[in-house]
Amino acid sequence: MEIRFDGRVAIVTGAGAGLGRSHALGLASRGAKVVVNDLGGALDGEGRSATAAEQVVEEIKAAGGEAMAHGADVSNPDEVADMVAKAMEAWGRIDILINNAGILRDKTFSKMSLDDFKKVVDVHLMGTATVTHAVWPIMREQKYGRIVVTASSSGLYGNFGQSNYGAAKAAMMGLMNVLCIEGARDDIRVNTLAPTAATRMTEELMSPEALELLKPETITPGVLYLVSEDAPTRVILGAGAGCFAQTRVYETPGVYLDGDDLSPEGVAAAMAQISDPDGQEELTNAFMQTRKFAQRAAEAKGLKLEWG
Repeated sequence: MEIRFDGRVAIVTGAGAGLGRSHALGLASRGAKVVVNDLGGALDGEGRSATAAEQVVEEIKAAGGEAMAHGADVSNPDEVADMVAKAMEAWGRIDILINNAGILRDKTFSKMSLDDFKKVVDVHLMGTATVTHAVWPIMREQKYGRIVVTASSSGLYGNFGQSNYGAAKAAMMGLMNVLCIEGARDDIRVNTLAPTAATRMTEELMSPEALELLKPETITPGVLYLVSEDAPTRVILGAGAGCFAQTRVYETPGVYLDGDDLSPEGVAAAMAQISDPDGQEELTNAFMQTRKFAQRAAEAKGLKLEWG
């Protein structure tokens, strides 16, 4: 069945170019009313302009869609509140949020200023949290919401010179893990997109052939699925060049150490067993690990634990 967004209202941040623009156009082409958010700043976050967002709105309208532009700085709660208020005034609901806005200030950690570290975290992490926090009560009231946060392979796996960006992007997984639990009762589903695309963030790092393969349009189908009516929740979807994969975090069974073995030397001696992936599992909340460890220790001591 065709995935449509008729009657749905979406906010896409950082939608003036690249991935955000592609996501906004994709949503609009399938019936969504779209708030095209973009600060219009440079790659490092400096400056601002309404031009980019307005151009995307014109593209949507020219194709018969409905959209509005808003230049909110996603890390500014007052500007975000104004954007959300204008969307509600125009359309009366907000169903979809795609957190895509971001900047780069790459340097090795030893050469990076803490101001540059903080600014990148503010835009990516606090910007995502700020916009999500603003729409959360609306989605709870509606008993419906679809949210995507945007991570990166730099955060999931690491990349030289991107400690600020990597830290912010890795935080998206933690934010998603909590929000999908808290939103479940109200049918708010939260997923993570981990894209690799040809955008102004990457255009100087790739050959023309690679850039052609990694167009943003090859990623947008994945994010549209993640915000659809029948979307999953708590999925980290890697995407690029028309390829899609799911990233998961697993925990090995591990070992129980006691007596003289409960020492740094004992941990060192057991590392091969601790690291053995046989029997590893995906944990879906923090208490699962607590219970696993306490149960393992209790069994070793001949105790029986009762769980409420």
